[in-house]
Amino acid sequence: MDYKIYVRVRSETDIDGNVLPTHIIWSDDRVFPVDRVLDVQRRASTKAGGLGMRYTVRIHGKERYLFFENPRWFVEGK
Repeated sequence: MDYKIYVRVRSETDIDGNVLPTHIIWSDDRVFPVDRVLDVQRRASTKAGGLGMRYTVRIHGKERYLFFENPRWFVEGK
């Protein structure tokens, strides 16, 4: 099973209350801008476990999953 890598996230909240991540920040302070949010759904992380909001995001041209499990954000690690 994969594991959760907890990350810091910069985000914006729109007028309707939707949260959109804009940057992912690793524990070593590397910052990765989110090029685009492609999808948001309430889903489980089938690889690392847990349930929350799954954001399908594009970072450097590649699609990745970013999860918000209130109050923390994580990505799936191997």
